[in-house]
Amino acid sequence: MDLVLRNASLPDGRLQIDIAVENGLIAAVGPGLAVRGAREIDAGGDLVTPPFVDAHFHMDATLSYGLPRVNRSGTLLEGIALWGELKPGLTQDALIERAMQYCDWAVARGLLAIRSHVDICDDRLLAVEALLEVRRRVAPYLDLQLVAFPQDGILRSATAFDNLKRAIGMGVDVVGGIPHFERTMSEGAASVRLLCEYAAGQGLRVDMHCDESDDPMSRHIETLAFETQRLGLQGRVAGSHLTSMHSMDNYYVSKLLPLIREAGVAAIANPLINITLQGRHDSYPKRRGMTRVPELIAAGVQVAFGHDCVMDPWYSLGSGDMLEVAHMGLHVAQMTGQEAMHQCFLAVTEVPARILGLEGYGIAPGCHADLVLLDAASTVEAIRLRAARRMVIRRGVVVSEAPRAQATLHLPGRPAGTNFRLGR
Repeated sequence: MDLVLRNASLPDGRLQIDIAVENGLIAAVGPGLAVRGAREIDAGGDLVTPPFVDAHFHMDATLSYGLPRVNRSGTLLEGIALWGELKPGLTQDALIERAMQYCDWAVARGLLAIRSHVDICDDRLLAVEALLEVRRRVAPYLDLQLVAFPQDGILRSATAFDNLKRAIGMGVDVVGGIPHFERTMSEGAASVRLLCEYAAGQGLRVDMHCDESDDPMSRHIETLAFETQRLGLQGRVAGSHLTSMHSMDNYYVSKLLPLIREAGVAAIANPLINITLQGRHDSYPKRRGMTRVPELIAAGVQVAFGHDCVMDPWYSLGSGDMLEVAHMGLHVAQMTGQEAMHQCFLAVTEVPARILGLEGYGIAPGCHADLVLLDAASTVEAIRLRAARRMVIRRGVVVSEAPRAQATLHLPGRPAGTNFRLGR
């Protein structure tokens, strides 16, 4: 074999497992495999997982913090206005440079698949061209899926729909939308219908910014679920953010959740950003701002977490760490039971991989040998520690390495160091 990982713990709870890799694929998985590898790695009982997947990101804006100015209020609307100010001065070279730096960060974090929305309301489609070039460059080590996103509204912006169709023709993968940003509720519903019909005709997936609002009457997710079912798009549609659901009447939600499940619409929450941008008009009590994650999961809806923003007009923090995203999601959703915490790990690995339609994802014979060795023994410990990525493997080749988290102590009568792990 080209590579054999020994003595790994897996996310499903299996322990002391070996993983054999040949020609970029997983050849065998099991305890005590009787094979030899050209390279053998002892995981030492640590967690080996498929790579992290970010189901919702804005790579065209990433690392642009402070350009042309800082978002002083920290609000969603000022961020949108700031992005409008920034767009005219964008250059392809600068976009590509920032996106490539972020992809370096992502690989070092074990994040090997990203769905990025790209604004198509600039008639030059400059950001589209830039991210298509980034996708080409990073293809050997990172899967980048692009969404044609009409930031200014598909109906509100006169050229947006033509631009969206042009972007799809250039190679963008997914149809996006933002119905709550249209001028009226009825226009928002019309935009959902228009975009879903276009996606169905083209055989494409759909991922809409949907109801990113504190307004409980923002109910475009209902229209998205209806159109998904009407057009036979089940399993190919995601509603991102869905934050108005945190303020909706409970009776209405009891009707809505089954509609979402029946339509096969996935939900993508963005904990770091939702908890930051929503509830800004509240004094106290202040709403949490994230959609109903545990309730959606209990209803049978696929729920993923996205990072959304890193150092851009909307968010001044972040480093591409999907364990930080899971950590925030766990707390905001109060998912502190053992199984619930594990579900938060799946929300940044297996579930978004399904939403993106990634082929060959997982730890089983025949899957791509894309693996991350974490400085943790379990999924819950990985979230607690935001564990170091000891090794990141793409198609059987190590593409990133990092040391264990270890501090040296100089304390009388105490150990010489600590690694923050119980019993270690």
